[in-house]
Amino acid sequence: MVVLSVNELIRDIDTNITYRILWIDSGYVIAYVIDINDKNAIPISMLISEIENQINSAIFSLESNGDIYFKRKPTEKDIVHRDKTWAIIEELVKKEPEIYNKGQRLKLIEEAMLKHNVKSRNTYYKNLRKYWQRGMIRDALFPDYASKKEELNYKNKTGRPKSNGKSGIIITPEIKSQFERAIKKYYLNTKKPSLRFAYKMMLKSYYVKFRYFDDSSNEKLVLKSEEERPSFRQMEYWFYNEFRSDKVTIAREGSKKFEQNFRAVLGSSTAETDGPGDIFQIDATPADIYLVNRFNPNWIVGRPTVYFIVDVYTHLITGLYVSLENASWKAMMSAIINACTDKVEYCKRFGINITNEMWPSMHLPSNIIGDRGELASNGVDHLIEGLGPRISNTPPYRPDWKGIVEKLFDTSQKKIKPFLPGYVHKDHGERGANDYRLEAALTIEEYTKVLINFILFYNQNFYMKDYQRNEHQIKDKIRPIPIKLWEWGVKNAAGKLHKHDIKKVKFYLLPRDQATITEHGIRYKKMFYSTPRAIDEQWFSKARRDGSWKVQFSYDPRNMDMIYLHSYDEDLFIPCTLLDHQQRYRNKTYEEIKQLLDFEGEDKNEFEHVQLENEINFYSNIEQIVKQANINKQEKLDNTISKSQRTKNIKEHRRNERNERNEEEAFKLVNNSEVENLNIINESAKEETISSFSIKKLFENEGI
Repeated sequence: MVVLSVNELIRDIDTNITYRILWIDSGYVIAYVIDINDKNAIPISMLISEIENQINSAIFSLESNGDIYFKRKPTEKDIVHRDKTWAIIEELVKKEPEIYNKGQRLKLIEEAMLKHNVKSRNTYYKNLRKYWQRGMIRDALFPDYASKKEELNYKNKTGRPKSNGKSGIIITPEIKSQFERAIKKYYLNTKKPSLRFAYKMMLKSYYVKFRYFDDSSNEKLVLKSEEERPSFRQMEYWFYNEFRSDKVTIAREGSKKFEQNFRAVLGSSTAETDGPGDIFQIDATPADIYLVNRFNPNWIVGRPTVYFIVDVYTHLITGLYVSLENASWKAMMSAIINACTDKVEYCKRFGINITNEMWPSMHLPSNIIGDRGELASNGVDHLIEGLGPRISNTPPYRPDWKGIVEKLFDTSQKKIKPFLPGYVHKDHGERGANDYRLEAALTIEEYTKVLINFILFYNQNFYMKDYQRNEHQIKDKIRPIPIKLWEWGVKNAAGKLHKHDIKKVKFYLLPRDQATITEHGIRYKKMFYSTPRAIDEQWFSKARRDGSWKVQFSYDPRNMDMIYLHSYDEDLFIPCTLLDHQQRYRNKTYEEIKQLLDFEGEDKNEFEHVQLENEINFYSNIEQIVKQANINKQEKLDNTISKSQRTKNIKEHRRNERNERNEEEAFKLVNNSEVENLNIINESAKEETISSFSIKKLFENEGI
């Protein structure tokens, strides 16, 4: 059975037109779609049954979600443009389905034009179309112009001229910096001063022409003229474009009051949701069981952390993740990925065969409620900007926000604990109690299989007697069982589930950082990477010739063998691998590499201390040698010899010195005593030779 989701792409094979699903009504009867390639497209309605029939007849095909992305790295100006555009259409895109209806859309746009002081109706049509066609995410609103170096020109003042005809001052980066310092010092505090007060204090700090003292010795200030200082309207405009309202509220009210009174509250009870995928709750807890190493059961690895993701409307478990990691964004992102994963393929990895109907969830929701710690990560901002789900952190004094998923942990433990070796019982740690850790037998994979079986049972059999069914569910005889509520919900209360390419979801969940393109490769924390695109486009030779530059990338901290450069095109990212000579970093986590580099840094620091001492001693030795040489010189120096005589015969002295050294340094393969023995032997042999020669001559003379 095909279940259509918001944001899915459908291609008409005959006409080659690709439609994006913008909205599905609660009765699963009508959908609004838009042609993603038509520059003048407007939303049109289609019957769900018609779409399903066309898909079953192979006239329509479901396509991968090919959102259009910004063609270059966004500048600060681009981000401001995106956020300003989002500010004027945000309310409109949430007014579903009215905004998709031609007559109602015109009325809504005209109301928005008055509210935001926008003169052109085409501005709204252009930006709404861009938002809908490009994936219904905020990043779709980036400008389209080609990359060029931003030129700052402060010669002409922009904006509406003043009523008195005076030109006013140009807002430069220096003035913006003055605005920022004044806002932080005089506005963002719990005394709650007005913005105009901050403006006046800014003038006092930076725009005083001169000071004088009156007759009472009171200091008086004379401000610069109106043409020489920024107006309050300029500062106010800058402030509302640069400062997020949440940060302002926290600074002026305090974080506790913000959590209690000002944070956007999505709600957590089933009654507050509109259908499957409206709100997912996510939470983690240490499981009450000890596990063993998958290769060696003698090694007890401790208690795992279990993440459950639950749909609030149906109580269906949509995601699972079991890990030896403590609760963190790194672990939570794996749970979110699981929620978006095809569960048939997921279960097959554990040897469990199911059908789509047995576990049908593979979507992102419209809203996610989770723990403050994990969702405080920067990674959540990337997910919001890229794919659009709204995120809500649970305040510490509102545990009821995650009541469904927390209750689920208790339910799961009660169902499975009698069967699990290594399960921690209440008397654990008491005198005389068994050490349940020694009973551990399950690996993390086997425990995950147990939980998958629990989820399959729970989703299809858990009867929620306290579930408040609405009149339509009662009329249709829908039992309060998660899978039945889900099946009914996607038919009658759909439109909140969002389907995205799994690679895209992973990309937006990964943490980000900056790397440097150098002549030696793509450098990050002493690691070097490369990619075929860098070779083809000669990045490294350009870096050697013109200097290095920074690039944004994403990475999985669990394995640093590969990083993903942001491409700002339809590919979204460029995979990069470690260079061959970087073997020591392979198959290592971010933490392992950080520890390695920290150890090397500490070792280097320790050696530098020893090296410094050795260097100082080295200098001391040289000084002693030179000092002794000067003493020897003074003792033997003949002061009666003139300077010219000392420098006159350098060549002769050099030759004599060389001859003496040659004699001293000539290789001798025998020692002095052996030389003396040889000389004695030679003398004896010489005497014998002389004696023999004399006797021979005697005999010759005698004629013998």
